[in-house]
Amino acid sequence: MSSNLLQNINSSLDLKKLKESELPTLAKELRDFIIKIISQKEGHLGASLGVVELTIALHYVFDTPNDLLVWDVGHQAYGHKILTGRRDVFHTNRDLNGISGFPKRSESLYDTFGVGHSSTSISAALGMALASNLKNEFDKQHIAVIGDASIASGMAFEALNHAGVTDANLLIILNDNAIGIDPSIGALKEYLASFKEGDVHEENNIFKALNFNYSGPIDGHDLDALILELKRLKAVKGPKFLHVITTKGKGLQLAEENQVKYHAPGKFDPETGKIYPKEEEGLPQKFQDVFGHTLVELAETNEKIIGVTPAMPSGSSLKYMMDRFSDRAFDVGIAEQHAVTLSAGMATQGMIVFCNVYSTFLQRAYDQVIHDVALQNLPVIFCLDRSGFVGEDGATHHGLFDLAFLSCVPNIIIYAPLNEIELRNIMFTAQLGLNHPIAIRYPRGRGFIKDNWKLPFEKLEIGKGFCLKEGSKVAVISTGTIGNNVIEAIKLVSDNSKLAHYHFPFVKPLDIGLLIEIGGKFDVVITVEEGVINGGFGSLVASFFNENEFKIKIKKLGILDEFIEQGSVAELQKNSGLDIQSLLKIFEKMI
Repeated sequence: MSSNLLQNINSSLDLKKLKESELPTLAKELRDFIIKIISQKEGHLGASLGVVELTIALHYVFDTPNDLLVWDVGHQAYGHKILTGRRDVFHTNRDLNGISGFPKRSESLYDTFGVGHSSTSISAALGMALASNLKNEFDKQHIAVIGDASIASGMAFEALNHAGVTDANLLIILNDNAIGIDPSIGALKEYLASFKEGDVHEENNIFKALNFNYSGPIDGHDLDALILELKRLKAVKGPKFLHVITTKGKGLQLAEENQVKYHAPGKFDPETGKIYPKEEEGLPQKFQDVFGHTLVELAETNEKIIGVTPAMPSGSSLKYMMDRFSDRAFDVGIAEQHAVTLSAGMATQGMIVFCNVYSTFLQRAYDQVIHDVALQNLPVIFCLDRSGFVGEDGATHHGLFDLAFLSCVPNIIIYAPLNEIELRNIMFTAQLGLNHPIAIRYPRGRGFIKDNWKLPFEKLEIGKGFCLKEGSKVAVISTGTIGNNVIEAIKLVSDNSKLAHYHFPFVKPLDIGLLIEIGGKFDVVITVEEGVINGGFGSLVASFFNENEFKIKIKKLGILDEFIEQGSVAELQKNSGLDIQSLLKIFEKMI
């Protein structure tokens, strides 16, 4: 680089020392820095490239971290992190023991609110602003940057509705790039698009109608315009709304042209943007693709099948059904609550609905699962992608709680397949009609069967477990794909004739007959799950043996009572004692 402005900036105070005329050069350096690091380390690229100028302008105009800045969603905040003291450690982004890929309160004073899920910023910033009023801090600024389609979520609307009748010193900045991870959908997207065309008149402005001092839309890549408007708004009291138009992937041509692919592209050439091909030949299918292709296969012969996803058609592979049956596959946007209750409504009319949600995002619709689905015993089929460890996205994204929070809900069936064949067969079985809701959990990443995973469908018996290996002394009971680590660990045990292995794909209902059989044969039982121990599969098994007065020593393996940070799945399994070598040591000790 011809200049070296970025290397001298470790805080917003350093940034303010620059002349406004130098800021475009800084924007170029910051954008190049993000591209260079992410091209090597992977991560979220497009969103952070799109807000480089906005990030610089915000820290230049406002007194951060005294003025409170909330990012939404958090994968826009790479530039924010680099400018606020984390430039030299940014290469550890998303690594084990490195910095988080999202804003995190314990990481920096500049990270005012932890944001991994979307649409939380307006509520959080409004809460901060109302608290400031109560503390007589009337000059304090509170800024929510909401982008990547997050404003379409119900929670954002709830907060807008409240904020408009307060005197909170709140500035909402809409980073309008018309895309989340996949292209935005819905009437609000079309409405916002009409602003750009000049079709919205003052009297029709929804944000003005909600009592916001509205300004915009302005070019989010024009630093002069951004700084001028932010300085003006800084002096305006009450709720304000600034509409900013940006381009996701700005500054890298291929990222601008292929915004879905470059949301998180993996490794790529920093000069051209060309994505390096991954070594995929001969590898098993991804679980998400097994789901997607299987759903299409089932829908070919069952016209009642419908697919629903909250804004993740590519990530979940519902895109295959959207391509094949566009009238029977729905992307509802970042709206998990709506996705669940929409599915429930369809189920009342006899439709067979596969509601495909990442495990971590189903947490956002827990009431709807209980009240709208389970209470009415509607046979919605929840397909929970990214269950277990998801890796580098960290604590906000791991799917470690679903077994625990679903197992206490009446009427619901819970199934965790060992492999791709079991996933296909439970999907086939569910669409035949179960008369109950079912949650099917499967992990991020590739399966375990390189060939012949696409076998003829078999109907499964509900609540049936299996003995995978006989043994004489200790019974290992596992559920889900972590059972494959158990299988490999048992092979390495010095005297594995003493170890039996049972696979319980049904966490609810448990195979009571098989548990009674195990309780009559073994004095020691080890349960293994890739989820939290408290309230999880092992707790259910232990409760059964305890309540039925079996004299059994039970060791539960899973995730302890703590949040797990980022790292590769292999690293996190090792740290949690669930990798093959850790299991081997435990098995050797127990026999």
